[in-house]
Amino acid sequence: MDDRLYFKQLLSGRDFATSDMIARQMVNFAYLIGDNETKEAVIVDPAYDVAGLVSILEADGMQVVGVLGTHYHADHIGGNMMGYDIDGIAGLLEHTDVPVHVQTPELEFVTKTTGLGPGQLVGHASGDTLGVGQIEIELIHTPGHTPGSQCFLVENRLVAGDTLFLDGCGRTDLPGGDPEALYHSLTDRLSKVPDDAVLFPGHLYSPEPSRSMGETRDLNVVFKPKSVEQWLMMFGQ
Repeated sequence: MDDRLYFKQLLSGRDFATSDMIARQMVNFAYLIGDNETKEAVIVDPAYDVAGLVSILEADGMQVVGVLGTHYHADHIGGNMMGYDIDGIAGLLEHTDVPVHVQTPELEFVTKTTGLGPGQLVGHASGDTLGVGQIEIELIHTPGHTPGSQCFLVENRLVAGDTLFLDGCGRTDLPGGDPEALYHSLTDRLSKVPDDAVLFPGHLYSPEPSRSMGETRDLNVVFKPKSVEQWLMMFGQ
């Protein structure tokens, strides 16, 4: 299926939202995932410039059929952040009526952040799969950074949002954060992801934009603790 997979990693402030200073400082990644034959695609974490992201899709002959949100923070799905209004999924749905897929525990938080109603959001459980044409995306619930954080596994690629970076992991001192839950997400829930899978994070916090999971497990300090007690001593808030 790899030749059918349409997959793009786009950096805010460089590949889209180029004139937005907040986007340039936050260095968020958005992702486009789809089927090259059916020309259907979803956008992962559209923020700052949803029209620009849709334009990139359309320039490739693709059509947006859905949105995947890794978690509720405004720099990933839009909303108000530190007094700034960030373009996101609410603006996208004004122009394109597509489903927004999030984990069920994240529904109330996404509603508060974006103003979207329950009828505009689709809640999922861990292990659900989403078909985009003939491409299957597995949704993995990885709580810790937020209650409903999720990662997406597609064709041996892990799109991890703020659950896991190449170096470090998401903060747990924000509303809904839970350091113990994040430990179990990293060591248990993501243990199914093979070492040869490629990690694609939610921000460009390292010189490289991606890295194999095997290298990440070897090099990232968040995998050094061997028990939840050690983890909490190092990363608990």
